[in-house]
Amino acid sequence: AMPPRSSERKRTYQTRSSNGGEEVCLVEEMRKLLTCLSESTSAVSPDSLFSMIWKLAPCFRGYQQQDAHEFMRYLLDRLHMELQTMAEQKNGGSKTLIHRVFGGSLRNEVHCLVCEHDSVKHDPFLDLSLGLPERFVQRRTKLKEVSQCTVEECLKHFCQKEELEESERYVCEHCDKRQPTTKKFWLMNLPDVLCLHLKRFRYSSMLRSKLDIPVQFPLEGLNLADYHAPGHKQSQSTLYDLAAVVVHHGSGVSCGHYTAYAYSSKAGDWFHFNDSTVSRTTSQVVASCKAYILFYIRRDAKVKTR
Repeated sequence: AMPPRSSERKRTYQTRSSNGGEEVCLVEEMRKLLTCLSESTSAVSPDSLFSMIWKLAPCFRGYQQQDAHEFMRYLLDRLHMELQTMAEQKNGGSKTLIHRVFGGSLRNEVHCLVCEHDSVKHDPFLDLSLGLPERFVQRRTKLKEVSQCTVEECLKHFCQKEELEESERYVCEHCDKRQPTTKKFWLMNLPDVLCLHLKRFRYSSMLRSKLDIPVQFPLEGLNLADYHAPGHKQSQSTLYDLAAVVVHHGSGVSCGHYTAYAYSSKAGDWFHFNDSTVSRTTSQVVASCKAYILFYIRRDAKVKTR
């Protein structure tokens, strides 16, 4: 969207009652907001959507610090549930627009180290939460010079084989009891929009802290081929281009401020969204930010930004 000129007045879109009742009220508010954004040449206020979220999710009421990833997951899950309700009422369908856009799947391989039995299952996902490799975290505490952390390193860390802790072990189907096991993820079906959540916050019984580590990420050409399940035929492209970034500013879990960057194909430029202020920015500024959530779009997807 183009940023509004200072002389333009903020526009609040008009609300109306949804025919679907409260079961599909968030879908209706989102529809009206997106319609207004596509038709308006001035700023648009999402006040009605904001009020509906407060009504539906008391945990997000008030003005205290909230986690952007938790909010995003609530929004996607709620929209999926409402769209599923609408689809079932019409034709009994279950796959919604949310899953068609954000939905992918993982190949989850569990290997028993006692009997060598392999168990494989496929897990759906709407986003991937990527931990930061420990060697980059230790660099911040020990001040050692090592290579810069990248989103590719985080993906590699997410997919690498690991031996599970005793409390996390699976029941082996062959041994019929919990055994020492390893687990490995592969990407199977790739989504149109890939959402990568960088796990910057750590929680323990005594401490809640933020990992304020720079993570490099490509603006164009993120290639997922190395993380794709071998032997699985992938007819779609494995290349992704960045569409948007959410950034957390601040040093703690319960304090700080969120802003976002988004690319506009219409303007051919990046924009910075900071509360009610929208300003044009450069790709260099975007590339240097400390991302919290990254949104990539597959090059051959129907959704386009470039």
